[in-house]
Amino acid sequence: MKNIFKYTAIISACLVLSTGCRKDFEKINTDPSTYNPTNFNPNYLLTSAQLGYSGSADFSYDTWRANLIYCSTMMQGLSTVISYWAGDKYILNAGYTAAYWGFSGTTATGGDGAYPEQVRPIVDVVQSTTGKAGYNNIHQVARIMKALIFERITDLYGDVPYSQAGLGYYEKTYFPVYDKQQDIYTDLLKEVSDATSHLDPAADKVTGDSYYNGDIAKWKRFGNTLLLRIAMRLSKVDPATAQTYVQKAIGNTMTSNADNAYLLGDASGGRNTVNRNSQILLGDGGQENYYTRWSKTFIDQLKNTNDPRLSAVAVTNLYVTDGTKDQNPAANSSAAVQKGMPNGKDLSAIAGQAIYSDPSFTGFTDYSSPSPALIKRNGPTFVLTYAESELLLADAAQRFGIGGSAAQHYHDGVKAAITYLSQYDAAATISDAAAEAYLTANPYNAANGLNMINTQYWVLTNTMLDFYESWANWRRTGFPVLVPVVYPGNNTNGTIPRRFPYPVIEAGTNTANYNAAHNAVPGGDLLTSRVWWDK
Repeated sequence: MKNIFKYTAIISACLVLSTGCRKDFEKINTDPSTYNPTNFNPNYLLTSAQLGYSGSADFSYDTWRANLIYCSTMMQGLSTVISYWAGDKYILNAGYTAAYWGFSGTTATGGDGAYPEQVRPIVDVVQSTTGKAGYNNIHQVARIMKALIFERITDLYGDVPYSQAGLGYYEKTYFPVYDKQQDIYTDLLKEVSDATSHLDPAADKVTGDSYYNGDIAKWKRFGNTLLLRIAMRLSKVDPATAQTYVQKAIGNTMTSNADNAYLLGDASGGRNTVNRNSQILLGDGGQENYYTRWSKTFIDQLKNTNDPRLSAVAVTNLYVTDGTKDQNPAANSSAAVQKGMPNGKDLSAIAGQAIYSDPSFTGFTDYSSPSPALIKRNGPTFVLTYAESELLLADAAQRFGIGGSAAQHYHDGVKAAITYLSQYDAAATISDAAAEAYLTANPYNAANGLNMINTQYWVLTNTMLDFYESWANWRRTGFPVLVPVVYPGNNTNGTIPRRFPYPVIEAGTNTANYNAAHNAVPGGDLLTSRVWWDK
């Protein structure tokens, strides 16, 4: 993977195009002193979009708040007793659920979050390379990246600005409409399918690609794997369309862990380029290093099935007190001692609510932390993996009877989900033999197939620290079956949230379109309302 630091200074100084979702739109979109499509290499902006997709450069607030505080704990991958971690308490912190969408600001990108740091640069790449000789492959890669970016945004919020987003510079569209999620998904399928088919190994080298260093064969497999994932989101709401596009992807998806897409962090670049999840879980912004642990639900799943991943992803006694950020070199990775922390607890003295009164509590050091291999500052942020592809194909085979053997795809997906961990660090390596032994001990059972497939998908995405995807797939499938937390004062009547409400800042910057979308959400613009495909 290409080192991303050398691009960051250029991008930080030059990236000023607007998404059309903030104030001072016209000035930002027409300032002649800034770069424009005739004087800037679009490869730099591709790098910027890929970096932005891994998390915000401004202290990873989107990662911290959306991926970790909310998604990781709602999905019972992580657990914490830190008071502002509201996710597994099902309490709405409107600023935190808005963090992924983004805010206007004074940073070089004009703000933090997905619209300023992902949408703006990737739309600019697509627009500035359209129809231009010598830019075929970067144009197609950018179209695929744009779909990847918007898949996550719409999965989190539902109807969102899509067709007009990022076009302020080109079309003077500063107040974008919120497209219906159904229309967004229809276009995502079309865009990914078409862009992937037009990738040409004999055409231009994509020099700004930090995932594959411009390897077009891998991008083709990435595109088809993304197409599969987007299609399978529709398995409940529109199974006919789902099957049509799954059939297009079959035989063209990732073929091994060598195809895994990830972006390596660069510790030398500091906050701009460090691994975003690691920055938070190492405690750079608080005491997350000590008070955030793997959840009881997750650790119990691994222990109950003698999963070889347990000793690779978890350790106890990593931090000996809450007063140090130094990792204990004698941390214990033995599977026998791992213990997850229950969700929905806090540091109060209230019986039933306080972690100290929970029967599992013997001291914080006895609860399992993510292993050091998973939280390195220069470690990978996984984007899309072969294991996801195979498990989605297993789901399609079990659910629709297409694409071959569900059992074989399950086998290949689980094996890949176990052995890919070496891409974090050699210390997390698990042998093929250990993976095969696990599969022999836990054979596929078609009668419980969808549960098994999607529970394994949850385990995988948890170990990827991609809790956005854990939440999306749980909403799609209902697996694994999670027991909700009942915490006093929650905003969901004790049910696991289904979407993020719209950022209220939009009411003041994109008022008419915000009001229309806000008022159109079935059941109200709440944590409990559902996006279109979540039926």
